[in-house]
Amino acid sequence: MSARESVNTLVGSIEKSRVVLRKLHRYYKEFMLKELDQSKRKVSDAIVIADIVSKYYACLETVFLRISQFFENDLNERRWHQDLLEKMTFTIPDVREAVLSDAAFSLLLELMKFRHFERYYFEIDHDWEKLEFVQKKLAQVVPLVERDLDQFVAFLKRLNPER
Repeated sequence: MSARESVNTLVGSIEKSRVVLRKLHRYYKEFMLKELDQSKRKVSDAIVIADIVSKYYACLETVFLRISQFFENDLNERRWHQDLLEKMTFTIPDVREAVLSDAAFSLLLELMKFRHFERYYFEIDHDWEKLEFVQKKLAQVVPLVERDLDQFVAFLKRLNPER
């Protein structure tokens, strides 16, 4: 595969994941608007919210992993999730631009921590204060991620002017 085809494949992969991210966020907003009764805190509502937040972050982390593998693929094995997220804020001179802004990073760090907690939390009842906290972070980070990925995809396209 040529370098041009490889970059195009990465762009395609990012764009496909962005469709999923938007779909998850759209479902979340519809759920919050139409399904959630704010006066009652049901276990099923908490499960849905936690699952959407976890899936959103997992999808985004997959994008970051593909970018990392394409450009540098050097992650600390013991803490690769956080290492990966941190590296997305780096500009690597003569290699790639930063994928994430510092503002997006700090918000995503909270979603990463929640997703990690959620993966190993086997109870069905949830801490609503924690859920409300990550919901606020999700609301803040979605537009930042959109902007940051727009900029990064534009960078990739500049690598392939014929695209």
